[in-house]
Amino acid sequence: QVQLVESGGGLVQPGGSLRLSCATSGIIFRIYVMAWYRQAPGKQRESIASITDGGSTVYAGSVKDRFTISRDNPKNTVYLQMNSLKPEDTAVYYCNARYGNSERWGQGTQVTVSS
Repeated sequence: QVQLVESGGGLVQPGGSLRLSCATSGIIFRIYVMAWYRQAPGKQRESIASITDGGSTVYAGSVKDRFTISRDNPKNTVYLQMNSLKPEDTAVYYCNARYGNSERWGQGTQVTVSS
């Protein structure tokens, strides 16, 4: 059974940091492209960061230089370090795993940036 389980979300003040984790099971993690998406209220889900099996990363302009995606293949886990958080980063954050035509999603974790 494939599972992607996000954790680490919560309430943080503007300028603060959070680290999201996505623990996976049931997939050959090391061959998957892993990504983080987010969806704010009333908006479409957007891709914000991805990392290939080889470790190459891509970021959306809105998070570049503030967020860092990384992966730990032995732990089957992908991370998203989020620094200098802004109120506009408030959203549900989703983990995504993709290999060929296979795509899996986590259930999402809420991140709220507010004073």
